[in-house]
Amino acid sequence: MNAVGEAPGERITVAVVFGGRSSEHEISCSTAAGVLAAIDRERFDVIPVGITRDGAVTLQPDDPERFRMDPNAMPSVQDNGTRFLWPDSAASREVSVREADGTIRALGTVDVAFPILHGPWGEDGTIQGLLDLIGLPYVGSGVLASALGMDKHFAKVVLEGAGVPVAPWVTLTAAQWAADEERAMARARGLGLPVFVKPARAGSSVGVTKVKSWDDLESALRIAWAEDGKALVEAAIEGREIECGVLSGRAGGEPRVSLPGEIVMRTREFYDYEAKYLDADAAELVCPTEIREGELREMQRLAARVFEAIGCAGLARVDFFLTDSGFVVNELNTMPGFTPISMFPKCWEASGIGYRELITELIELALED
Repeated sequence: MNAVGEAPGERITVAVVFGGRSSEHEISCSTAAGVLAAIDRERFDVIPVGITRDGAVTLQPDDPERFRMDPNAMPSVQDNGTRFLWPDSAASREVSVREADGTIRALGTVDVAFPILHGPWGEDGTIQGLLDLIGLPYVGSGVLASALGMDKHFAKVVLEGAGVPVAPWVTLTAAQWAADEERAMARARGLGLPVFVKPARAGSSVGVTKVKSWDDLESALRIAWAEDGKALVEAAIEGREIECGVLSGRAGGEPRVSLPGEIVMRTREFYDYEAKYLDADAAELVCPTEIREGELREMQRLAARVFEAIGCAGLARVDFFLTDSGFVVNELNTMPGFTPISMFPKCWEASGIGYRELITELIELALED
């Protein structure tokens, strides 16, 4: 297939996939609102594919306003009775919908998928495996990189092996705690206080707790285990919270890294779910932020190293702590928040690529592979 731009008169059909079964369902819907509103309609036709909380794959209205973020009424994919039908083999790009009354209607061919799912059952390689199975190009990383990026424990293992500095951590399961609570506690105590407790496979700071007393560790672990069977206990790192966006290079070129953004906390102790999405006064996203020239080069070098070590494609956001002794990688996001005011698009806008152009670039990268 020709990449976008090689056949100027040919329109491209994009299946925008959003919603999903994870606790980040609403965030995915909000991201979809941004993409649906900004995608270049002169070049792309859109099929909105919404996945409900129960995993029903539906055809949704092409209406960005339906999925806008509203702290008082969070958006979601409602089951309207339709079922979106993927191509039945890798030999076809034909898609259709089974309407609520059971009739089947052809939707034509789809050229590329844009899966903007966050969290498990979407960002973790599952939807990527489905798309690989039916031979449909898609935006973003493949199965392995998506799975690695979603699992904070194994991402740290890979990055540490690649020589990338990461925060010290231990990983604990409920079974390990039940079998030998004293040993599990001793492993955590080796990190010192305070620590952050996180689900291994969740995003948007869901299930994250800052622990200042060991008496609170078990309750924090149980909050994290409610999201995932593994929990990370991480040493708290003192430093500025710096983030940047990464894009694949064209034609196999080197990854491209944006200017840095910074999260500046105002009213909350750390950048939790409420600060990100519900409390507009909790934090300020500063992009671009001021860092020294040498720090900028080192951040961009490390971000590209993270991207390549995990095996990412398309896009990623790399989150750092900038400490007195240098950068420490906090997390990698293979499908970062993508609303117009999210850090990933803001960093690229500061670097010269606007939101609509960024969407086009990602689609072109997917079709180039």
